[in-house]
Amino acid sequence: MFTGLVEEIGVVAELNPHDETGGTSLTIALPPSSTLLEGALLGDSISVNGVCLTATHLSTTSDTKQPCFTVGIAPETLRLTNLGDLKKDSPVNLERAVRADTRMGGHFVQGHVDTTAAVVSVTPDGNALTVRLAPASLDALKYVVHKGYVALDGTSLTVTRVDDAEGWFEIMLIAYTQEKVVLARKVAGDSVNLEVDVLAKYAEKSMAGYLGAQGELLVKPMLEQVVQSLVAQAMGGHS
Repeated sequence: MFTGLVEEIGVVAELNPHDETGGTSLTIALPPSSTLLEGALLGDSISVNGVCLTATHLSTTSDTKQPCFTVGIAPETLRLTNLGDLKKDSPVNLERAVRADTRMGGHFVQGHVDTTAAVVSVTPDGNALTVRLAPASLDALKYVVHKGYVALDGTSLTVTRVDDAEGWFEIMLIAYTQEKVVLARKVAGDSVNLEVDVLAKYAEKSMAGYLGAQGELLVKPMLEQVVQSLVAQAMGGHS
């Protein structure tokens, strides 16, 4: 679990599509002054551009001049996210998994990306930036609501506009956030990882289960009343 508050921006040192395990691994380099890996252990979860990944190798400043860590990337993760498009020196948002005593400054972020989204436009608004995004899977838009939460490349952000018909939504980046996250560096056509608010999914499933058992009992009388009302109006108009 994460909060969506980016702790640090790292850079890609290597994306290896054929590592010693036969899979794909990603190595991230950190600034020499970084404390991100202090107390970190092999097997810990670290969010990389909003994707929860498992640390398979850790190298701190005591080992090298520049701390770094390596994570493994599953084939399903490569299919659902933009991690496979990363290049050497690509900047990435980083956040360690929350602890029990962590202040929840963002929202509940799982690090389980739903789909990618394309940056449609970046428009200055005073010292802020309005970013419009179009999800690759329009099905994700049903969970995106005005003033609700989304995580973009792992950054917790508030939705400022939604257009379901045209298939886009907008968020705003204040000046402070622009300095702390990768999204501010993106331009039209770039891709970001999108995770919708998991609470919306739980609400949808609970409602679907309720309506599945009760739906006919609830909806049928309502429809009958509507039909009766329409018939009565029609009969009244012809009397």
